[in-house]
Amino acid sequence: MRRSERDPRPGAPRALPASASVSRAFPGHALDGAKVRAALLDLVVQLGHLLRRRGQAARALTLTLRFAGGSRRDKTRRLPEASAHDDDLRVTAYRLIDAAGLQRGRLTGLVLRGDDLVDAERVAEQLSLDPARASRLLAEEVMDRIRDRFGPGVIGPAATRLRGA
Repeated sequence: MRRSERDPRPGAPRALPASASVSRAFPGHALDGAKVRAALLDLVVQLGHLLRRRGQAARALTLTLRFAGGSRRDKTRRLPEASAHDDDLRVTAYRLIDAAGLQRGRLTGLVLRGDDLVDAERVAEQLSLDPARASRLLAEEVMDRIRDRFGPGVIGPAATRLRGA
């Protein structure tokens, strides 16, 4: 085919991936539940931002726990509604880690994956009469703009700023 000729085949836009993941490795073995939860919250914020930037929403989350010795455990849970909002993702992620029943497991890392992703524009947005949720969603938009301009680690929940978290 010469360069001046046009390809008659219809072009199809590249589909977005069906999942997105973020991960965190611990420098040693994490035993402190507060540090593990803070790291998980940081992953929630990263995943939410990634999904919103890509215009996607997750219908499910999978949490992978990596342990000393190389073993791993995966837990998956569906969200009540597809979402890319930090609060919705956080509630499900915390349920996943609570269901894992970690006692004194020596964690070496966490992976949080958004699964069964859909186009965010196709997700029905439930009107909320909860002014606190509306305020959190507005703050989330502002924080996304700050992260896009100054970098992902410049703003986030205070719990993720724990020393060593």
